[in-house]
Amino acid sequence: MNVRAIIDFIEHLPRIHQKNDLTYIRRILRELNEPQDKVKTFHITGTNGKGSTAYYLSRLLQKTGQSIGLFVSPYVEMFNERIQINGQPISDELLISAYRAVKNAIRNIQKKYPEFNLVTFEFETAMAFWIFAKQNCDYAVIEVGIGGEHDKTNVIVPQASIITTIGLDHEKIIGPTMFDIAHEKSGVIKKNRPVVLGNVPAKVLPLLMEKARKKNAPVLLLGRDFQVECNDDIVVTINKRLFHFKLRPQAEAYDIALALITFATLKFDISVSDIEETINNTIIPARYQIVQKKPLIMVDGAHNIQAVHELISYVRKISQGRIYILLGMMKDKDIAKVVKLFDPKEKITFTRISYPRAATKSDIEEDLNCHINFIDDYRLAYDILKNKLTQDDILVVTGSFYLAGAILNYIHGDRHEDEFK
Repeated sequence: MNVRAIIDFIEHLPRIHQKNDLTYIRRILRELNEPQDKVKTFHITGTNGKGSTAYYLSRLLQKTGQSIGLFVSPYVEMFNERIQINGQPISDELLISAYRAVKNAIRNIQKKYPEFNLVTFEFETAMAFWIFAKQNCDYAVIEVGIGGEHDKTNVIVPQASIITTIGLDHEKIIGPTMFDIAHEKSGVIKKNRPVVLGNVPAKVLPLLMEKARKKNAPVLLLGRDFQVECNDDIVVTINKRLFHFKLRPQAEAYDIALALITFATLKFDISVSDIEETINNTIIPARYQIVQKKPLIMVDGAHNIQAVHELISYVRKISQGRIYILLGMMKDKDIAKVVKLFDPKEKITFTRISYPRAATKSDIEEDLNCHINFIDDYRLAYDILKNKLTQDDILVVTGSFYLAGAILNYIHGDRHEDEFK
């Protein structure tokens, strides 16, 4: 069976059902004999930082010698990244087996309910849970797709839930207000299970605290129960115990702390030095990812106001020369507000990948109401900007994980754009 055909099939399924609930995912999981209940899990949501937190936590768990699953979205360079076992994307053979298992389950259900089918993220989620159970994972770290309460991953009773941040993104789906978004994300809080809260705005914190109180869920709150400081390095303090990590952007420091305090709830016998080494050696794909040091080229999938603001603030702190921006965004994002975050001297070149949602030149000019520097071919745009760099300059590729993945594939030269979504 052709893996590319399987991925194409999954990614061309419908995106949403008419009714936004968990009926379909629960039914397919019942048919698969409830694989989500056979593995201990951690559930992570948040406007930004959930992917990084998931990677850090999974690597800490892996360091204990346990078998660890990881489910993240979106993938950056290849579909198999979405489902990982012990830090490695699943093999094509395992992907095929999972696909067959889910397809067979759908056929069985359709004997009684002919109209039954899954949307893309449900199919992927079902495959992930099936794989983690089949591979006898001790723990699995699960990142939500969008939101929390209605997200298709919200069928688990995790060891702990994490809410990294609350900000404006996907407002049309889980908004429109910050309070709406906070309410949706609070859906990962489960009865009698700890919830870890990160850099959450003060105005929505009471909503999350009240939800935790009603669920009798113990709260571990950044700034109260654990602290983060960024000076010459990152220092995380938990119960007066200090952990030192290599300096990273402030947002990443929060993610490290969230993963560490969550990991600490399990009380594994592991040394401080092993914890520090594990975090320091963890690389998050397309999240402040450095692909060249001199001159510096950084690839980051930031695609909303909060993430882009944090990214450019960090780049300005480390910059000693000119800053070039290669920006490619989806047309449903707030392009105008993102562009306003950049200084006029930070020259922006817009580009796009061959993807239906990717903004075109006309989309961008309509949003900005002005002529822009636009190079349609992202590979040509990247090469032109790269060739302009002098030793102290910085090139930042950002705006979407789609562009980030395309550029990384181009740099590595081992895949083509049409091999990912």
